[in-house]
Amino acid sequence: MTNVEKKPEARPPSAQVAPEAPAASAMPAGSPASVSAEALAHGGGAWADFRRRVGGNRGAMIALAVLALLVVVALIGPFITPADPNAQNLRAVLLDPFSPGHLLGTDQLGRDILSRLIVGTRVSLLAIALALLVAMAIGVPLGFLSGFLSGRFDQVVMRLNDAAMSFPPLLLAIALVGVLGPSLRNAMFAVGILMAPRFLRLVRGVVLGLKEETFVEASRSIGTPTWMVILRHILPNTLSPLTVAIAVTAGYAMLSEAGLSFLGLGVQPPDASWGSMIREGFLYFGRSPWLGIFPGVLIALTVFTFVTLGDGLRDALGREERTES
Repeated sequence: MTNVEKKPEARPPSAQVAPEAPAASAMPAGSPASVSAEALAHGGGAWADFRRRVGGNRGAMIALAVLALLVVVALIGPFITPADPNAQNLRAVLLDPFSPGHLLGTDQLGRDILSRLIVGTRVSLLAIALALLVAMAIGVPLGFLSGFLSGRFDQVVMRLNDAAMSFPPLLLAIALVGVLGPSLRNAMFAVGILMAPRFLRLVRGVVLGLKEETFVEASRSIGTPTWMVILRHILPNTLSPLTVAIAVTAGYAMLSEAGLSFLGLGVQPPDASWGSMIREGFLYFGRSPWLGIFPGVLIALTVFTFVTLGDGLRDALGREERTES
């Protein structure tokens, strides 16, 4: 039998051969390999991806809105109070809520409760900011140096940090305020010192992990100066967990301020804070329970706002890390 040579099948004119995929080496230099697929699809990088994830968390957005409202009230509070928060009127003591001229009633000295709550918003948020500032000023630099330098310095710092965390926080705060004197500034300074070990441990752990990352080792291998490695790679990657810690710790700072003010070690009369208003309302709880209920509700709402915001940030960061991995 003779072999019949097969002719190649004719290809339709409209058919086209798909081009081959480019090799991995053809990728442009500097392409971010750690950016998630969602970030690449929408554009903007990992930070834009993180903002989208936080924006998609309804609880976190509600918490942000409540926090923004509290900040606005704190800023313009003295200009929108219906009455002088410290003006006494002994003819109108312990008025019930919805009384004429006093929407939330008056306290034992005839002072308008709504006005004092509005002014107390600024005091309470200022107390939180002061405590966080002190805690971060102490904990963040020490934690960074401890994690980056390691060795003997790290051992000494961590032993001191463990010793500081072994004391009961409230008792230590009372002792510090007793030495420094009762005032809002001294109370928040004491609370900030108590919160500093938390930030120290957090930052130290993050820096220790970042030192071993491949991109840090690669940057060092090509001769990048240490200060540039810190500024470009280590410091930016500590901001995300630090932001979550700030949101969560703010609620603890508010509870600490309220507790110290309740004991008479925080804000001093005639200034108003939510914690001091609870202390005053406790003495008249049987006659006028709303004196302590109104500031207590605001404290609970604010703490819940900070905790919800911290949970939303943690969820967004966790999803981003899982996607990138």
